[in-house]
Amino acid sequence: MLPYFLGCPSWSEPAWRGSLYPQGTRPAEFLPRYAEVFNAVEGNTTFYARPSVDTVSRWAALMPAHFRFCAKLPRDISHAGDLREQLFASNEFRRLLAPLGARVMPFWLQLPASFGPSRLAELSAFIEHWAASGLAIEVRHPLFFAKGEEERALNRLLLERGIERICLDARALFSCMSQEPAVLHAQAKKPRLPIRPTAFSQAPQLRFIGHPELQANDRFMAPWLDKVASWIEDGRTPHVFLHTSDNRLAAQLARRFHDQLMARLPGLAGLPEPNIEPAVEQLGLL
Repeated sequence: MLPYFLGCPSWSEPAWRGSLYPQGTRPAEFLPRYAEVFNAVEGNTTFYARPSVDTVSRWAALMPAHFRFCAKLPRDISHAGDLREQLFASNEFRRLLAPLGARVMPFWLQLPASFGPSRLAELSAFIEHWAASGLAIEVRHPLFFAKGEEERALNRLLLERGIERICLDARALFSCMSQEPAVLHAQAKKPRLPIRPTAFSQAPQLRFIGHPELQANDRFMAPWLDKVASWIEDGRTPHVFLHTSDNRLAAQLARRFHDQLMARLPGLAGLPEPNIEPAVEQLGLL
């Protein structure tokens, strides 16, 4: 059992056939294959659309008990105005994912860049309503990164309630000079903000948005490897998620991160090797 959680933005990547999944793997088989190697996933899909009840039931049947699914609150909750008007919707979302139990931990609230310091009262009320359910929050307003009173007020609010401030590091992505459409699209979508390696709870959260050339990420990952190792040594359980511009190489980057972390934490077990051999139909003897 790993002392931290490691994964990618999702498990539904057809391009991983031949590297993480056997050729010919059907999409319905991706999740159990993914969970053989990684113990967590960033729940990106729930930001854009709620899963059906049947889909959640299927996930519950396939996810191991130790697995973590960091489900993003849908954008019609996080981006639709006053958070205090979204309490019923957030309750409904929690009820929808209830079959996953403790595997949904924490939920993620990704706030838009327009959500600034003047709205901290909303955020405080939302957090109070959330109560004991695990919650982590990503902010994008520039004043929350300016090292002024506005950022200190946010940090006090989160620290006092044990709510994690999600660390987003897109420096490797923005260091890429490629004109590939996938890179340009990712650079247009991701915020370019200072790094905040916070740990306000026992479960620090890191989203690392990588360069499409795997080796080019090493210098950006190095400080995080030291930080994650220190968090683990302090008894915390970090959650680390690796992206690339189109995520075709995200699983390889996550494995690269873990391999380098092993050099900093002697005794840390390696990740299981994926079984990419296609299943062979067993023929009975006549």
